[in-house]
Amino acid sequence: MRHGKKHNHLGRKTAHRKALLSNLASSLIEHKRIVTTLAKAKALRVYVEPLITKSKNDTTHSRRTVFSYLQKKEVVTTLFREVAEKVANRPGGYTRIVKLANRQGDNAEMAMIELVDFNTTYNAEAKVEKKATRRRGSKAKKSETTATEATEEATTKTEETEAKAEVAETPAEDANEAKEEKSAE
Repeated sequence: MRHGKKHNHLGRKTAHRKALLSNLASSLIEHKRIVTTLAKAKALRVYVEPLITKSKNDTTHSRRTVFSYLQKKEVVTTLFREVAEKVANRPGGYTRIVKLANRQGDNAEMAMIELVDFNTTYNAEAKVEKKATRRRGSKAKKSETTATEATEEATTKTEETEAKAEVAETPAEDANEAKEEKSAE
């Protein structure tokens, strides 16, 4: 049974584990992607995601709280400036863990952990989506938009009919010209 086993101890004492996770989190924020063992990556995700959430609210208190975990001034600055700006509209899930091949020497399961918003491969075709409004619009606005849509549809239909009429006239003119040429010969 796993009663009370809230997190992986990673085979280390408390102080060593905290230092390890702090250093891994600092490296992740600094480099945006790191390669480590799968167990450390999973423990790091639990450790770093609340820090990234805290960075969305740029106050002195949240900066000091994050600094108490990371202990590196430059990394805290990077987190609150670059990272927080990119993840501002993401409601959690800031990291991605990708399993890699096992390590050569001890056959340990390896993984790459990265910040999702900094991966250019997956985010190249990402579009900025407009949020759907949850409120119901007033009837006056709806009638205006439907009237505008109806006029746009009518103009496009009229243009299509005119284009078809022009296409229909063209073969007849060609036939008349061909008859005139034959009679001239």
